[in-house]
Amino acid sequence: MYLAPMKISLSTFTFTFTFASTFTLAFAHALTLTLALAFVSFASPLTAQQPANPALQLKIDDSPVSSGKAPALTGYADAVEPAQKSVVSIASARFVRQRLPFPWFAPGANRELKIEGLGSGVIVSADGYILTNNHVVESADELTVIMSDERELKARVIGTDPKTDVAVIKVEATGLPVATLADSDKLRVGDIVFAVGNPLGIGQTVTMGIVSATGRRVGILAEVEGYEDFIQTDASINQGNSGGALIDAKGRLVGINSAIISPTRGNVGIGFAIPVNLARNIMGNLVTSGKVTRGHFGAGGEPLTPDLAEALDLPRETKGVILNDISPDGPAERAGLRRYDVITSINNRAVTTAADLRTHVAQLPPDTDVTVKLLRDGKAQTVTVKLGKSGDTLAYNELLPGIQVTRLTAEHRRALRISSDVDGLYVAKIADDSPYGARFVEGAVILAINRTGATDIETARYSLVRGRNLFTIYAKGAVRTIVITVK
Repeated sequence: MYLAPMKISLSTFTFTFTFASTFTLAFAHALTLTLALAFVSFASPLTAQQPANPALQLKIDDSPVSSGKAPALTGYADAVEPAQKSVVSIASARFVRQRLPFPWFAPGANRELKIEGLGSGVIVSADGYILTNNHVVESADELTVIMSDERELKARVIGTDPKTDVAVIKVEATGLPVATLADSDKLRVGDIVFAVGNPLGIGQTVTMGIVSATGRRVGILAEVEGYEDFIQTDASINQGNSGGALIDAKGRLVGINSAIISPTRGNVGIGFAIPVNLARNIMGNLVTSGKVTRGHFGAGGEPLTPDLAEALDLPRETKGVILNDISPDGPAERAGLRRYDVITSINNRAVTTAADLRTHVAQLPPDTDVTVKLLRDGKAQTVTVKLGKSGDTLAYNELLPGIQVTRLTAEHRRALRISSDVDGLYVAKIADDSPYGARFVEGAVILAINRTGATDIETARYSLVRGRNLFTIYAKGAVRTIVITVK
């Protein structure tokens, strides 16, 4: 659930999405929509202008939050107060034209609606760079940042990344108060944290809780094939908190508040924040080039089950990912990795699921050397893999240049009368200039690539190889196999 009430000013009508930002829309009837899963804010990317000096001057403290001792405390004001000064409110505005109904108005008459949103952000550099959520700024035509001292400054979007829900915006100012960034990998379940933001538009608010879990994946970013590695907290996060700060007991930034799960549109103690380590990596890409270029591992696998472990002569309790798909001449193969290798960690971060492997790699840029610990024939080994360039440099929904796909949904099945036993990637759009346009048809379903099921875009991309590829496609009630040469 995105966390923000959204106001759309036109007349007296209002409806509220339970987004983590704030929305209000004026139409002829009042309408309330309740979403069980909502993100924390609203807006849209403006044209990014690159700064003359893209280097970020960040304030970082990567020491643990605790030395193991628990000193007596009477409050956290000394830690919270400096962090509050770095948290801002972000007001967004989007302008849309609405056709007025005939016969009450002349044919073709229309009016302009102003849709307003409210979210939060965190200043991370004294010269005006601000971390927030993509959904806070998405589709916005105007952005205004309200500082803790009530100054209002116009902002522009530097870059956005829908796959992680991270965005960077900038105001033209100097000497701004900045958040100190912690090492979010050192967070532990039970650590005290505070959520700082502007919930429900009532003004800056601080709430307290603990880290309930780390590494959470709940499907919030599934539509964009996103990368989820959320910090879960019971600190109260509500509409308008999107993009705000999650800070530790030392007042350091550990996460960017992003979403809640709630059946009531309000806080029920299940909130999610993007780890600051992930946000920081994305921010570096966005500030440097305005886009995110991710590393590519060139191998995929599945969780090691007790039965698989036993079959490989490993203890049944062994955790890891068994490789079953290695791209020819990809980074993993060039480093000597083989099918049936069991990866247990990357750069000392545990790998227990395919999503772990994908997320850890995606946080790193191409040409990064990563340390991979694995088990082969029952023996532990350490291998260095130089990451390649991920296919994510395509648009998030492109399988091949100009070929946009999405997961096959129930709506697609009903509209096209597709049987429930057909599963794969739906070809949603083919660009006119796509070099592969003649080989596909919109509305077709890609069932498999090189005999690997095309259940999601990431798996499908991993299945592609340079040269000849075998595609199994369902179209117009029939299944056929075609060969497509990928350059």
